[in-house]
Amino acid sequence: MAGQTWDRVPIDAQSIEAPLSSSAVFLVLCVADGPSPLSTVRSVLDGLDDLIKTVGFRDLGAKLSCIVGIGANLWDRLDASKRPAELKPFASITGTAHNAPSTPGDMLFHIRAERADFCFELEKLLLTTLGDAVRVVDEVSGFRYFDARDLLGFVDGTANPAGRDIPTSALVGDEDGDFAGGSYVVVQKYLHDLAAWNAVDTAKQEAIIGRTKVDNIEIDDDAAPRKSHKSLATIVDADGTEHDILRDNMPFGSPGRGEYGTYFIGYSRHLWVVESMLQRMFVGEPAGAYDRLLDFSTAHTGTTFFAPSRATMAKLAQEPS
Repeated sequence: MAGQTWDRVPIDAQSIEAPLSSSAVFLVLCVADGPSPLSTVRSVLDGLDDLIKTVGFRDLGAKLSCIVGIGANLWDRLDASKRPAELKPFASITGTAHNAPSTPGDMLFHIRAERADFCFELEKLLLTTLGDAVRVVDEVSGFRYFDARDLLGFVDGTANPAGRDIPTSALVGDEDGDFAGGSYVVVQKYLHDLAAWNAVDTAKQEAIIGRTKVDNIEIDDDAAPRKSHKSLATIVDADGTEHDILRDNMPFGSPGRGEYGTYFIGYSRHLWVVESMLQRMFVGEPAGAYDRLLDFSTAHTGTTFFAPSRATMAKLAQEPS
C-alpha cells in the first residue's frame, strides 16, 4: 500500500497514526468561489507542514498533528480529472424517529495535541493564512474526559483498530490505486440531552450502549429483542468479514450554555462502511429498530471528506499548468 511501512504504524492519510490526544479542534470550512480562493487553499496545503512545525517545535511532547480532509465539490475544483472512487457529499438519512442531516463543508482540519493552546495556535494561523478565501461552517474544541469517556459516562473508542490493523481498516489500498494511502472521513456533531439520559437507570443505559458502564465490558446482546449501539455500529459483509473504522471522537461542551456533546469522526478505507453503520443506527436493523442512543443524542451536522496521502496532497497543491 502506498505510503505505508511495516516497521512502524502507517504514515499516511497524513498523520492518521497519531495517538488519541487530550485536546482537539474540528474545523469545517467552505471555500469561496473563484480562482483566487483556490490559489490560497493550494498555498495552505503546500505549507501545512511548515505551519505545524512553527507551532509544534515549542514543545515536541505536545505531539501536535493535523489531518486535512477535502470535500467532493472542492476536490473537483482542485482536480477535475479524477476523484477518489467513493467520494461524494454526505447523504442525509431519514429514519422513523431520528434524522441524520447533511451539512456543507469543503475542508476539514482535524487538529490534535496534548496541549489545548497548541490546537488553538495552529487553528489561528490557519484561519489567518486562509483569510477571506474561506468561511467557518463549524468549529468545535474537544477534550479528553477522564479515562477516554464520553459525556454520557461510557468509554468511547474501545473497538478501534490498532497498530498494523489501522491501514486495513482506515487507509485506501490497491482497490483505488491512484488514491492509496488516503482515507474517507465522516464527521457528525451530536448534542446530548443529559438530563433525560441521567434519568435512565444504569442497566438500561448499558443495554442501549452494549457495554458495562464502570468497567467497559462488552455485553453479548445477540439474543436481545433490540440491538445495542455497539451491535448496530458493527458492520459485517455478506462474506462474514467485519469491517472496522478508526474513530477519534471527542467530548465537547459548555455547561453555562447547557451544551453537552460528542464530535464523531470516523476514518475508513471504504465510505460504504460508515454509511452502512449510520443507516443501521438511524433506520434500524430491522427497519424501525433504530439505535436507542439517538433518543438522547441528536445529530446536528453531517459531512464527508477525503483525507489524501501526503503525495496526493502535494499534487493538489500545485497550480494547474
